[in-house]
Amino acid sequence: MADALADVAGIGPFFAVSTDPAEEVDPLWRSFPDGVAALIEVTAARMGAAEARVAASTAHLGLAARLWSPVLGSALVHGVVPSLAPLRHRAGAPGAVPLWLAEVRGLRVDGPAEAAEAVYRSVVEEQLEGVNAAVHREARIADGLLWGNAASALVGALRVLATARPAVAGRCGELAGALLGTGGLRGSGTAVGPGLGFRRRSCCLYYRVSGGGLCGDCCFTTAPRS
Repeated sequence: MADALADVAGIGPFFAVSTDPAEEVDPLWRSFPDGVAALIEVTAARMGAAEARVAASTAHLGLAARLWSPVLGSALVHGVVPSLAPLRHRAGAPGAVPLWLAEVRGLRVDGPAEAAEAVYRSVVEEQLEGVNAAVHREARIADGLLWGNAASALVGALRVLATARPAVAGRCGELAGALLGTGGLRGSGTAVGPGLGFRRRSCCLYYRVSGGGLCGDCCFTTAPRS
């Protein structure tokens, strides 16, 4: 499992998770959902966002991508799914949120159905459900928007993975289909065209940022007026 995580970390910073036991000496590591408020504050300062819910949605979307990426990479490239239950993070750190697994464990998977079940359990049940609840408490964002963010981040992470590791591109599409029909992700969006095309059924609110616009998978075709 540690070897798999070390390999997929080379894809980019969103795929990197430390498994070094020496990290335990760092007192800044926290468990989610602790630190979600700090992450939203850092995001708001970086964006200059006037609305708390816009910063909260943006922070949530980035964090969801951060959680999906290493798990999807390990599952598709190496056939193993790490448990994120022991995951720790450094709250308020700029850029890709630093992640560390205080204990490395997981299981082998075979086929999209088995992989989807294990990935969903690891990412959503062990981490994202708690993160969603914390973001909702901070900014009163609708559940549908949060699940739309999770689905958008999922497909985005798979696109990066398919480009970086073309040998698994076909399986990326299969796993996307299986996951988008699972649990809270069900009904969050629809596949569009070939490959990993996707259109969500909610909007992440990025259009409300000064100079912002619509994302490529937005439910809108033109930005709504205030």
